Amino acid sequence: MNPSNPEIENVVIIGSGCAGLTAAIYAARADLSPVVIDGYEPGGQLSLTTMVENFPGFPEGVLGPELIERMRKQAERFGARYVEGAVRAVDLNSRPFTLTLDGRTFRTRSLIVAAGASARMLGLESERALLGHGLSTCATCDGYFFREREIAVVGGGDSAMEEATFLTKFASRVTIVHRRNEFRASKIMLDRARENPKIRFLTPYVVEEVLDVEKGLVEGVRLRNPETGEKKTLPVEGVFLGIGHEPNTKVFRGILDMDDAGYLMTRNGTHTNVEGVFAAGDVADTTYRQAVTAAGAGCKAALDAGKFLTEHK
Repeated sequence: MNPSNPEIENVVIIGSGCAGLTAAIYAARADLSPVVIDGYEPGGQLSLTTMVENFPGFPEGVLGPELIERMRKQAERFGARYVEGAVRAVDLNSRPFTLTLDGRTFRTRSLIVAAGASARMLGLESERALLGHGLSTCATCDGYFFREREIAVVGGGDSAMEEATFLTKFASRVTIVHRRNEFRASKIMLDRARENPKIRFLTPYVVEEVLDVEKGLVEGVRLRNPETGEKKTLPVEGVFLGIGHEPNTKVFRGILDMDDAGYLMTRNGTHTNVEGVFAAGDVADTTYRQAVTAAGAGCKAALDAGKFLTEHK
């Protein structure tokens, strides 16, 4: 493709997680020859996890990266094409839409935004090293693996309270670690957590390090009291980050309708406020955030885009 005079694509899909790849499978099978832009996190959240046991069709479970790779090959088999990189700028004022990557420009008749939402992290090297090895950002995905184990949930909002309460179904004890004595969580969620006999609170403490990187598994967290400087180690076998997610929608601010947190708002299925632009998966999902719901949304977005293209030849 000549960057100075690009051809016009039928559909470009931003994101290569479950939503984006399912959209690619459906769009490719409809002979639309979709272009998939990998984005900042190729493979999405599944590429950062280990065993997935709740995706239909895999009774023995499947590794997250393996599931993503199978979906990539499936879409590619039907004609999907992949492009490395992330979208830096968009022009959605007229069709064909224009997308700008580093050194490349794409023009497309329709667009599916499936860029996902990135889990907020603490910014520690140890958490990156242990992600998928005892450290998780999704209780419903990984809680099952922590039966009768002591675990910690980091955070003080509704997400942390919800994840901690859910995890008591499996863990022997859940410790909520929060950097302040006050909580952002709603009263009902906080009261529910406080009333649960399996949950205890440890405040005010910040996580300085997740232990133990050298062993390749979580054995505890090193904590520091920001008010007194006191340090202590909390022995746990799992750490869940409950500090929320951030949708990857910055490039669409002021262009596509989104809520205060940045999640894209859809109507009539996966339609956005711009005709010909569709949204699928965690980029527009504030509630479920599961691989299977993202895949379902990707299917719907591809069908919506196909119908749009048929009506706007």
